[in-house]
Amino acid sequence: MPKFNADLCVFIVGLMFAWAAPASAGELHALVKDQNGQPIEDAVVLATPLDGKNATLPKQPHNEMDQIDKEYLPHVKVVTVGSKVYFPNKDNIRHHVYSFSPAKVFELPLYSGTSAPPVLFDKAGQVTLGCNIHDWMLGYIYVADTPFFGKSAKNGKALIADIPAGEYAVRVWHPDMKGTEGSTMRKVVLEDTRAANMEWQLTLKPLFRIPRASGSSGAAYR
Repeated sequence: MPKFNADLCVFIVGLMFAWAAPASAGELHALVKDQNGQPIEDAVVLATPLDGKNATLPKQPHNEMDQIDKEYLPHVKVVTVGSKVYFPNKDNIRHHVYSFSPAKVFELPLYSGTSAPPVLFDKAGQVTLGCNIHDWMLGYIYVADTPFFGKSAKNGKALIADIPAGEYAVRVWHPDMKGTEGSTMRKVVLEDTRAANMEWQLTLKPLFRIPRASGSSGAAYR
């Protein structure tokens, strides 16, 4: 019988813990406000690693943009390049989803339920969604070219967690912002020992929404 080697055992266990230990990662806490100092909801915050080592886009899970009560939910959805998105229609009438945005041009003709095939978003950028039947239906999909992103809540705060330590270029996008997201770009060095805090103040365009139609949408669209 071989002799028990306690030192070797300790060494092997140490290696196992080293392999299982998570990579050093930090956090980015962002706050986005408007020109009046009020928090902005649905602002997309993106952090791009400048060394390119951590920019691999993971395969995303099942993505959906719902249609409920003749509205897109969520109003703004973020996916990474190469993601497929389903557009389930949970209303009792048919919808016709479309986009003419440069990042993705597509149409899903009149349908109800979950019969429409998923749409592949293979180019980075903003995609504006509409419905040929209900003009007030407006939604957005932001296709990110980085795996590190967050979206602000009603309090204007967004969190990007588990970011490997390093230098990043961080930018912000919102569907109602004036100017380009490039103008919001800032650099930050993230550490694994403390969180980084960043704040933006965006100028928003006057909000105009097409009023919802009252009454029936017509038997042809049921």
